[in-house]
Amino acid sequence: MHSEEKDRWRIVLDCPDRRGVVAEASTTLSSLGATILDAQQHLDPDSGHFFMRYEIARDAHAQDVSWSEEHLKWGLQELANGRGWAVRLSEAHELPQVALLATKASHCLVDILQRWRSKELPCDIACVIANHKEMGEYAGWYGVPFHHVDFQSQTKAQAFEEVDDLLNEHNIDCTVLARFMQIMPQWMTEKREGQIINIHHSFLPGFVGARPYDQAHARGVKMIGATCHYVTADLDQGPIIEQEVIRVSHMDSPQDLRRKGKMCEREALGRGLRLHLEDRVIVHGAKTIVFH
Repeated sequence: MHSEEKDRWRIVLDCPDRRGVVAEASTTLSSLGATILDAQQHLDPDSGHFFMRYEIARDAHAQDVSWSEEHLKWGLQELANGRGWAVRLSEAHELPQVALLATKASHCLVDILQRWRSKELPCDIACVIANHKEMGEYAGWYGVPFHHVDFQSQTKAQAFEEVDDLLNEHNIDCTVLARFMQIMPQWMTEKREGQIINIHHSFLPGFVGARPYDQAHARGVKMIGATCHYVTADLDQGPIIEQEVIRVSHMDSPQDLRRKGKMCEREALGRGLRLHLEDRVIVHGAKTIVFH
């Protein structure tokens, strides 16, 4: 890692819109000794809320200014105080700890592991957790710790307590449900709000729940897709991060739709996870603001 990478940060801000918010943010960053490498803004006209994402580095001409996480947090807190601003700060070089949860389908799990191995995803895959032992083979291919949680010999409540203990043990920042076919309990979704990402094999909000490809086939759709979204207590209703679609026809059977849908699932989950890891997603009510 080059030393200058340690001086790069990402800042995400959102606030009620009013005149001068961009100038205030830019002025504060300059006073903190930062140079802006990238800046994106968006105004949501429906709610009157303003969103900003910055990538910053230490200004080479501001050597007299302190530069540390505490210094940046202090300055940003001063900016937020009394103004109704929400601020999120992260070091660009820090790699979030990610856990992958899977059941029997391996395509999303292996795709994420390969993206991580090829350094497409800025994270560390800390572990794979599955309710079927055979999934350990895929974790072994990539040298990732594997944990089997038995959902059959104990209650689901006990099984999810075991999953939560494993997430705590590995200090997990982000949990990815890579076709993990178990419904997360409300206490876990609330505890890890904004930290659990799911791939749903349907173009939500249509065809929620089980067997969406059979539902799509029965309706004679001409396009199918997959949805990457945050997990909430409401099944398949969490804020959407990314989606992918592919055209189909009346010639396609439900099996054809599943085969084609897997391509959508891999792409939507891979892109959605990367957007999350790079702090490009802001949850705003039931929807998201995504800075590409």
